[in-house]
Amino acid sequence: MAKFAGAIVRATVLPPYRFRRYLEELYNLGVLSLIIVCISGLAVGMVLGLQGYNTLVRFGAESSLGAVVGLSLIRELGPVLSALLVTGRAGSATAAEIASMVTTEQLDGLRMMSIDPVSFVVSPKAVAMVAVMPMLNALFILFGIAGAYLIGVTLMGLDAGVFTSSLTSNVRFGEDVMGSLVKALVFGALAGLIATFRGYFSTPTAAGVSAATTSTVVITSVAILIGDYFLTALWGIEL
Repeated sequence: MAKFAGAIVRATVLPPYRFRRYLEELYNLGVLSLIIVCISGLAVGMVLGLQGYNTLVRFGAESSLGAVVGLSLIRELGPVLSALLVTGRAGSATAAEIASMVTTEQLDGLRMMSIDPVSFVVSPKAVAMVAVMPMLNALFILFGIAGAYLIGVTLMGLDAGVFTSSLTSNVRFGEDVMGSLVKALVFGALAGLIATFRGYFSTPTAAGVSAATTSTVVITSVAILIGDYFLTALWGIEL
């Protein structure tokens, strides 16, 4: 897999540069994932707002709801859940598309025309996955905070200024926000590499396409969860 990753990097930095292919993949992997990411972020934020308020009110600390929800979403839930959602939708689709091209010998056809399949097919998909993950992570967090605000302020009656002040005074941009974006970049690289690798080296049969799709979701999900622990430990946030 390391050799395959090196081939993707070489195809990305060396000409020919296929900007149109990158834009197409940004749309396929990013824009088409917007709805599921935004709806899921809103739902998770509403649950956090409801459960967080009911828990904090027992200790008389309901004024900390904004900080609790914001830090939970920014540090952990945003990058992890958005990566798992994108893996389930876009990662599986990427593996299935490349595996189908292997099965129908389209990649062999590109080689016969002296077109490198890694440069034409694999690199745009892998790079697009890395690029869209931080943006989808940010949207997930924003919709999550909006969901918690909706429940905490509108439904439970928490003061809007208290919620906002608690959130903004406890979230640190350098540590919390940048750490979240770095996590999203790493998870995007994992998802892009595993999905393209499993599709590119799949068995050229219908069963091979199915196996590549399934293994992409399973392996990437486990890699994201394990990677999240080590990234969190490296930052010294929580062992």
